Amino acid sequence: MIESNIDLGSRAKAASKSTWISVVVNIFLSIGQILIGIFSKSQGLVADGIHTLSDLVADFIVLIANRHSQKAPDDAHPYGYLRFENAASFILGLILFIVGIGMLWTATHKILHPEQILKVHSVALWVAITALICKELLFRYMLAIAKKVKSSLLIANAWHARSDAASSFVVALGILGNLAGYPILDPIAALIVGLMIAKMGFEFSWTGLHDLMDKSANEDEIAAIKATLLKKDGILGLHQLRTRKMGDMIIVDVHLEVSGEQSVKEGHRIAVEARNEVLKNHNVIDVVTHIDPI
Repeated sequence: MIESNIDLGSRAKAASKSTWISVVVNIFLSIGQILIGIFSKSQGLVADGIHTLSDLVADFIVLIANRHSQKAPDDAHPYGYLRFENAASFILGLILFIVGIGMLWTATHKILHPEQILKVHSVALWVAITALICKELLFRYMLAIAKKVKSSLLIANAWHARSDAASSFVVALGILGNLAGYPILDPIAALIVGLMIAKMGFEFSWTGLHDLMDKSANEDEIAAIKATLLKKDGILGLHQLRTRKMGDMIIVDVHLEVSGEQSVKEGHRIAVEARNEVLKNHNVIDVVTHIDPI
């Protein structure tokens, strides 16, 4: 039996390493942003620090999902545990959405009561710029690893880091505006950050939910799998090609059309070889075939 073309062991190690690096970076950034934000009286910086803190929760969700998704199939889960990743993406999105709504609420209150907005200390600007640089570098590193191992969960977590970089940029602008004599720009920056986080959280949750509901692979991947099957000698056609997501992998069901004049043994051989070609060339963990004589 031919294994899938994805090395799940290497994938798990790469995911664990990149996520732990993110944990370390986010611990230092969140502590610094929140403490300096309180000291400098910057709501935007505190909001950005809370956003960074939510990354730590997201990182641990990724670590837990990564660990459990690598479990071997058993009687209770014959297809394995890869959907831990889909569930984690859904939960990660919910966390982002809730954090975003909370930030929107706080920022709106400050905008409606501008007399409560305080003058920000200049140190807040330097902390925001430092956080921006660190988060952008972290995003680029995590995205490169995620694409290398082809993990949508890691890609989601990487873009979470990019949303942090974007929020730090907005916060820096808000702090700069406050220092220039426009104090309301600080809570406005926090409001924009909240909108960005809530939007991204909704999108991640929506995608994760559909994956848990047996969403099919994308049209390009389905067309590529179909082409691989039809290239196999002895297959005259196919129908009822269905796919469903299992983590970042795919399970395929297909009816293969072969000559009715061939023996059962020959038809079986053709189906097995076609299945192995799909496993070798695509992100597929299983192919269930049915032979239809023509």
